[in-house]
Amino acid sequence: EVQLQASGGGLVEPGGSLRLSCKASGFPFTSYEMSWARQTPDKGPEWVSAIGSDGTTTNYANFVKGRFAISRDNVKNSLTLQMNSLKPEDTGVYYCARGRPGTSYYRRGQGTLVTVSS
Repeated sequence: EVQLQASGGGLVEPGGSLRLSCKASGFPFTSYEMSWARQTPDKGPEWVSAIGSDGTTTNYANFVKGRFAISRDNVKNSLTLQMNSLKPEDTGVYYCARGRPGTSYYRRGQGTLVTVSS
């Protein structure tokens, strides 16, 4: 059974930083591209970032480019999203996922709530 458990969310002021983590299990982690997505109150579900199976290729949505950084540890089967310069519009539930939305192997785990507010 695919399990993806995100953690690290919380309340942060605009301009602040958070580091999200995801622990994956139940599938061969090193074989899959991994991604982060979010569900925001204003825009609904959005893809945020992806990283290739070996960690050498990363992609970002334009609205987080330059502010967020995705990484993975293929020894610990974990995924990380470093979020800097956070904005109120980044508020939402963040999910880690296997693959990208639209792929046959896409699976999304439980999310973690990020609230950016003063």
